[in-house]
Amino acid sequence: MAAGLTLERLRRYAIARSLFKPTSLARAIARLGFVQADPIRAPARAQDLTLRHRVNGYKAGDLERRYPKLAIEEDFFINYGFLPRATHHLMHPRTPQTAWSKARWVEARAVLDFIREHGVVHPRQVDVHFSHGKVRNWFGGSSNASTQLLDAMHYRGLVRIARREGGVRLYAPREPLPTALDVTAALDALVDVVVQKYAPLPERSLGELVGRLRGGVPQWAHLRAAALARAKARLPNALVDGVVWYWPAGENPGLRQHETDDAVRLLAPFDPVVWDRRRFELLWGWAYRFEAYTPAPKRVRGYYALPLLWRDTVLGWANVSAGDGGLDVVTGYVAGQAPRGPGYRSALDAEVERMRSFLSL
Repeated sequence: MAAGLTLERLRRYAIARSLFKPTSLARAIARLGFVQADPIRAPARAQDLTLRHRVNGYKAGDLERRYPKLAIEEDFFINYGFLPRATHHLMHPRTPQTAWSKARWVEARAVLDFIREHGVVHPRQVDVHFSHGKVRNWFGGSSNASTQLLDAMHYRGLVRIARREGGVRLYAPREPLPTALDVTAALDALVDVVVQKYAPLPERSLGELVGRLRGGVPQWAHLRAAALARAKARLPNALVDGVVWYWPAGENPGLRQHETDDAVRLLAPFDPVVWDRRRFELLWGWAYRFEAYTPAPKRVRGYYALPLLWRDTVLGWANVSAGDGGLDVVTGYVAGQAPRGPGYRSALDAEVERMRSFLSL
């Protein structure tokens, strides 16, 4: 237990440990442990908006461009994104709860043989060769059956994402690699990735995140309760204002070195600083919601409002759009107005210029 820990210290610790000094792309992904992906560009994809604060000279699209040369994989973890190959291997061989029929396995093995023959394939090549036809997708529309089969093969670890072309995933065979860890050690290692990414974590959030591992390792769904119990027993923790908080071993949230700078940062809706909405409300005292899928008349802050962090406070949000070489930034504030004084204004202007550079405007 950490005596004398306050919410103010937890806020500063949460920011300092996540918004570390910018480094290389490979090192940033390794330190984050997982980068959530989202296809919406407003003004850039969530993975790019997350990495721009943590990678030296990062430009929108760098992750996709450099992906083939990095030791990372696209895969499902607690949600879909990018993670180090070593973590990816811990989750495979993955056994989904929905079993395939013999006929489905015949289709999959035929496609896998085709991919092995060609090395890397576009879904269109598979569709042309096999003529699988169309199927209804999860949101009621129509999709190519070949694309759906490739997605399912990817989830099962039969294939991997080799790279993307125009945002479309290209597939290659995935060669299974044995892991030296037993199931308990592997599951504990995955829990540690979660804690490393999102700490400090309220007790309920820790439980929910361990529960989300069901998507990454469905074959171990029945072992999650035991994994959570082990995590609570081994992770340092403290009771602050009636809530138990957890963080990685070897770290101390109470250190005065966790001070924040005067920079303004526009964060992605899925940035680890703001991802956990429960933690967000505990630390900053107001509710932030992602409203891209909310009907426009019901939106409070905007389609893709970016939380606006200044010093150790998320004091509002900004909607950012790029077009015709320019950048339009519309801000909103919980207090109803921007902080007074030149310090904040100049810090916001500097962040807007960093956004312009990131977008290569």
